[in-house]
Amino acid sequence: MRVPSELVETLAVILDEGSLDAAARRLHITPSAVSQRIRALERVAGQVLLVRSKPARATEAAHRFVRYARQLALLERDAFAGLDDVVTSVPLAVNADSLATWFLPPLARVAATHGVVFDLHRDDQDFTAGLLESGTVTGAVTSRRIAVAGCRVSALGALRYEAVATPAFVDRWFPASAGADAGWGPDADGLASAPVVDFDRRDELQTRWLRGAGVDAHTPPRHRVPASQDFATAVLLGLGWALLPTLQSRAHVERGELVRLGGEDIVVPLYWQQWNLASPLLDAVADEVVLEARRVLEPAT
Repeated sequence: MRVPSELVETLAVILDEGSLDAAARRLHITPSAVSQRIRALERVAGQVLLVRSKPARATEAAHRFVRYARQLALLERDAFAGLDDVVTSVPLAVNADSLATWFLPPLARVAATHGVVFDLHRDDQDFTAGLLESGTVTGAVTSRRIAVAGCRVSALGALRYEAVATPAFVDRWFPASAGADAGWGPDADGLASAPVVDFDRRDELQTRWLRGAGVDAHTPPRHRVPASQDFATAVLLGLGWALLPTLQSRAHVERGELVRLGGEDIVVPLYWQQWNLASPLLDAVADEVVLEARRVLEPAT
């Protein structure tokens, strides 16, 4: 079965832009032509590929066509590399803490030497691999060690998280605690009532730490701050305690702005997965990402 490239390209552009009208503007064709292309692709596929909602969504059957479209775009860019000023958009998925601490410098190095812009999709490291499966992204930082079908995987290292709070927060909520530096941490009663800061409803780090401390994780009140830098700021302002990457918390602890609460650190191994595609551009991204990760992250055990 041969699928015309402009049909799958149109599907991918609709999903990127969120609507048929926006896709028409980007493709410089009419909305009617966009709709006709999708109907033609659905006839080829024999099933519905696009949910015409706001924003438009791909059906499960559409994922293979979206992936095909992005692979064609990447191969086309590689074919014309050096011939003129071709700029390619590379969609990548990354977890918020990597984005806030180490992920941008390698992308900047790639952008300095290649005609590329990056379309970053932020999600929890346990879910970024799903964006590879759906064809939404070409590469991802993920906690998934087993390669997604059609992808290859490289170990990056591990992010270490430690439980921290401000000295004033500790004095208020854990008055009997001398802190981890004195060899012991907050008591269970204090942890059951002290406010916690979560990233969002899928953030399980604080819950895992509380369970490790023998505390019912459903008991404490919770703030939710869904942006990594703002999340750290919320802890620094004393809204609650939380686990921060040591890459983010170390300097604040050294300055006395935060104190460690003790307990077991949580270590999250990270991996780089990308399409198993012969693409010099995608390989250049992978090389820089893996190099930077292995420089700044601790080795995964």
